Amino acid sequence: MALSIMMKKLGLVQVYTGDGKGKTTCSLGLSLRAIGQGFKIYMIQFLKSGDTGELFSIKKYIPNMTIVQFGKEAIVDKQLKMFEFDGQGEINETGGKYKFLPDMEEREPARRALEHALKIIHSGEHDIVILDEINCAMHKGLIEIPEVIKMIDEKPEHVEIILTGRNAPHQIIERADLVSEIMMRKHPWEKGIDARRGIEY
Repeated sequence: MALSIMMKKLGLVQVYTGDGKGKTTCSLGLSLRAIGQGFKIYMIQFLKSGDTGELFSIKKYIPNMTIVQFGKEAIVDKQLKMFEFDGQGEINETGGKYKFLPDMEEREPARRALEHALKIIHSGEHDIVILDEINCAMHKGLIEIPEVIKMIDEKPEHVEIILTGRNAPHQIIERADLVSEIMMRKHPWEKGIDARRGIEY
């Protein structure tokens, strides 16, 4: 099947939500599949700051994908952490993991993330745009639900949008074409096992 024909099949809205682990992981797995078919991916991470495994993977190995973090600590000193494949060898690993900060501290970064998402989506330059943890940002009232719906409704026809995060608002669920809810039955945290490098971050 020609790539131009496949491109015409994009343009849906997907939601990954629920209290179980794996929502961001699902979107990353989908990205791996899509890149294999020649699509360009752009992930915007709301609320997250820190050096996670996916950032290192994208930097070192994966073409056609960009990840930008908009958690408060990712834009300290007006710097955005942007990781994209550039064919260069090394990446400086500073360690750590992503962090979620108090809601009020994240309000301005969330606003910037939404503004950036508008720009990226409306440009039409990427086939799939992932809005990671945007459901949480809406649930916390950091960004307005009607603004997100308007952004979706006005997107270029071919751009597929994926929204992740628990507590997806019912308005978003109603608007989406695909909704997957990941339920937690068990989690290692219940046994006192902390987040593990390469598994949770």
